[in-house]
Amino acid sequence: MSSAAMIKEKSYSETHVERSVQGNTPNVFTNIYQENTNIATWQRDLSQELTLAVDDFLKRNKTKATVLAVTPENTQDALIEAFGVTEIAQALRDDITLLVDMFCCLFDIKGVGLRISILERAMCPRFHVDKIPCRLITTYHGVATDWLLHDVIDRGKLGAGNQGKPDEQSGLFNSLSDINRLKKGDVALLKGEGWYNNNGAGLVHRSPPVAEGERRLLLTLDFLSD
Repeated sequence: MSSAAMIKEKSYSETHVERSVQGNTPNVFTNIYQENTNIATWQRDLSQELTLAVDDFLKRNKTKATVLAVTPENTQDALIEAFGVTEIAQALRDDITLLVDMFCCLFDIKGVGLRISILERAMCPRFHVDKIPCRLITTYHGVATDWLLHDVIDRGKLGAGNQGKPDEQSGLFNSLSDINRLKKGDVALLKGEGWYNNNGAGLVHRSPPVAEGERRLLLTLDFLSD
């Protein structure tokens, strides 16, 4: 079965024992094709040049979300057109282009939906799953994404199942120590419910609270709709 067929097929099984995989090189991403992996994380530290570019970007741009449809070949030009050459430094453009290229190569696709968001509050503050095949996510500045291991979750408490109670009180998980958090700079692939045979096993995650006066710079990459 091709990678595209694996991602798009909608035939599901009922039993999963999910795990997370981490590594210090992008090679870790290939683990997302393992049936029992629903998050694969490239753990990295941002270079000084990239950190300076991110800081400059935040100084020059206001809180907003920018959504683009890009290919590895046109990502640089699309970013310049969206922000202006002085508003998004080369180091940040290069890193985003690299991630677009990796995502497209890994899944054998021609283009992605790119979203770059400057946030002053949590975008999705409740734990949830996405009805998509897979999403790449990285936080360039500020607190990064919270997520839960599959085996600590009562999925019946997601959505309306929480009966209006906060996640910490709904019974979704047992203890605050169950919450995992990515680090700034980490690049993670989050497998969703739309992945082949993954109904009921998409990664449960949320946007973290953002402290008053702080901002968060978040990049996500998604499959383009057919």
